[in-house]
Amino acid sequence: MGPTKILKKEHEVIKIVLDILDVIVSDIMAKKPVNLRHMEEIVDFIRTFADKCHHGKEQDLLFPAMEEAGIPRNGGPIEVMLEEHDIGRNYVRQLAKAITDYRKGNKKSLKDIAENASGYVNLLRQHIDKEDNILYMMADMHLDKSTEKKLLEEFEKVEKKMGEGTHEKYHHLVEQLEREYLKVK
Repeated sequence: MGPTKILKKEHEVIKIVLDILDVIVSDIMAKKPVNLRHMEEIVDFIRTFADKCHHGKEQDLLFPAMEEAGIPRNGGPIEVMLEEHDIGRNYVRQLAKAITDYRKGNKKSLKDIAENASGYVNLLRQHIDKEDNILYMMADMHLDKSTEKKLLEEFEKVEKKMGEGTHEKYHHLVEQLEREYLKVK
């Protein structure tokens, strides 16, 4: 499996979390109770699996390899992806703050939870679509087999650095939340 295929597989897991967040936002709008522990687990998933691991592979490994292959960092898709990663991080920071504020009794923070979760979902859906259908295709066209092999080795190092069982822990969490919120058996 090539590097972009691995990243696409990670996108599939991230998209499930986006669907779960959609349900939670709908529940908030319908004045249903919010499970703050689940929200905190989702923020942890986003920060660790989606950002540190997945975006780390892109920003620290794939994007520089694409630059070396002649795809400019500035003024093109790589720059847009980097900007969107930063926008996503801001949504997550605001979401985490709103969760903390709500836990402390600020009921108005529920609106901030919904707005930031929704903003993150909308951003990431478009972002993933651009990566899967534009950026990764460019990478596949420009990266030679030797570079792809090196990227795979570096991806493995990122996984090890995350800690043994980390990936499995997040996959298990997503499966649990998927059963509860998306009614998947």
